[in-house]
Amino acid sequence: MCRCVYRVVFLMKRPPYTIWMIQGLAYLHIGTFRFVMHETKEINALFHLLDDPDQEVYDTVASKILLFGKEIIPNLENLWENTVDESIQERIEQLIHRVHYMDLQMALAQWNKAEAPDLLQGAILIARYQFPDMQANSVHNEIEKIKRNIWLELNNYLTPLEQINVLNSMIYNYFGLKAEEVAYVRKNQFFINQVLESKKGNPLTNGIVYQSLCAMLDLPVYAVNIPRQFILAYFDSFYDFSEPASPDDYRILFFIDPIQGQIYSHQDVENYLKRMSLPPTPSYYTPQSNTRIIQFLLEELSKCFQDDKDMYKQEELKNLIRLLSGE
Repeated sequence: MCRCVYRVVFLMKRPPYTIWMIQGLAYLHIGTFRFVMHETKEINALFHLLDDPDQEVYDTVASKILLFGKEIIPNLENLWENTVDESIQERIEQLIHRVHYMDLQMALAQWNKAEAPDLLQGAILIARYQFPDMQANSVHNEIEKIKRNIWLELNNYLTPLEQINVLNSMIYNYFGLKAEEVAYVRKNQFFINQVLESKKGNPLTNGIVYQSLCAMLDLPVYAVNIPRQFILAYFDSFYDFSEPASPDDYRILFFIDPIQGQIYSHQDVENYLKRMSLPPTPSYYTPQSNTRIIQFLLEELSKCFQDDKDMYKQEELKNLIRLLSGE
């Protein structure tokens, strides 16, 4: 009995459609084609139920739609554009947000599993919470331009203080980065893409930009745990976060305020702690891991969503914090 197999490949273009047929495996491709058509019918059937007033029915429909993942977003966006009922549009917007949020959860979990999670990439992921369609390349390109200008001015003969003076000149004068104290009404200052676009951040996001540049330039600068401040410190050596270390194993040369790059001495920090009635503690001078910095960014960002209508966003951000904590 002959067991010949034919391959059929469908190359479909926009109208007028064209179909090309090439020898081999017809069953596999036809089967796939039928599956796609069935999937489209299923999506359409689910979309027709989005206006169901029964909450239990809607929840079931929403759960099935979410199973399609990011691939369903263009369909949802098209449905939104062709829907006049505002209540249905709101449901569609919620579904799109939930799809993006699920995708962000997976991306952040993957980031956290890395041997050395990249700080800038972590900040980009958090920006995707509010701007899911943002292009990460625009952030990387802007940071790369600043880094290149700094690198051209650095050399092996500069002292650590001179190196930081070069960074400060490029970041705050040439690039023009500004900062304001943390204000939860200005949520865009917590998103790295908006900070680079407006050239205005807060101590935390400016600090992320600063520390990311230092990492790219092989400078041992890390955020430390000074209470009620986001302060960077220039260490005498690189810190290995994969190994437990004693404060005696490393030494801080000086501190850097990322608002404008002001330099602080050990005495300055000790005076600050005295004014705050805080005893000096070794943990204050411990470098913060990139995961911990991103957790702190999420903690601060969550405080921007205090209105009743935004409380679900606060809970979502707290869930991301727990995700990074391994809970």
